[in-house]
Amino acid sequence: MSAALLVGYSSSGSEDEAEATSSGRSRPGAGGAHRDQGSIPSQRLPVPDSVLNMFPNTEEGPEDDSAKHGGRIRTFPHERGNWATHIYIPYEATEEFLDLLDVLLPHAQTHVPRLVRMEEFHLSLSQSVVLRHHWILPFVQALKDHMTSFQRFFFTANRVKIYTNQEKTRTFVGLEVTSGHSQFLDLVSEVDRVMEEFDLTTFYQNPSFHISLAWCVGDACLQLEGQCLQELQEIVDEFEDSELLLRVHAEQVRCKSGNKFFSMPLK
Repeated sequence: MSAALLVGYSSSGSEDEAEATSSGRSRPGAGGAHRDQGSIPSQRLPVPDSVLNMFPNTEEGPEDDSAKHGGRIRTFPHERGNWATHIYIPYEATEEFLDLLDVLLPHAQTHVPRLVRMEEFHLSLSQSVVLRHHWILPFVQALKDHMTSFQRFFFTANRVKIYTNQEKTRTFVGLEVTSGHSQFLDLVSEVDRVMEEFDLTTFYQNPSFHISLAWCVGDACLQLEGQCLQELQEIVDEFEDSELLLRVHAEQVRCKSGNKFFSMPLK
């Protein structure tokens, strides 16, 4: 089985969970026209420190320090006022789910010792995108407007699958959704409408919805696929009450922008 592609998706639940990939598409507030090369750049006078200290730095995104998140490197440079934004369905891990992970992860680590457990669990409904600070609230309000009609639903995620990000700099062990796929597609359709309104990148065609369980730096697909993947699937299939355990109730959609979280309950 070839590895599925996972792009703009973080390798843990830390503050850069949604590492955005820069694109050539213009964004609201970013300005669609390019300045002529021959034009004279405007000169700015420096703002006195006494004035700067009067205003809290509300537009500054999280500090970019790879040492704080396992050596991961952003796929786009951090810029003042740019907020990495990601939309997903959160999954609150039960004690039984963590017991299953306690069996799965050590077995996977016999093949790739550097694998580490995810800090949080979720299912992505969007790629990671970049929003200017002043567009966050209008963006979230648009999301809420599009989510108002959606009912809560059950889904099952019980197929072990290996993923990489687009740059193949990180590898993930995940549980792919095997029932409830159509509901996820409906949600993504509405999320994509909002993305298009703000001229942002939409989700992938034929997406593989999943819950990531563990990750590592680098491309570890060769070590994890084949026999290892088959053994991991057998662990899931034989785990006590796994069919019930891995049936999940989707109750809300969540948006994370920088270090801000916004929840949108489903009906």
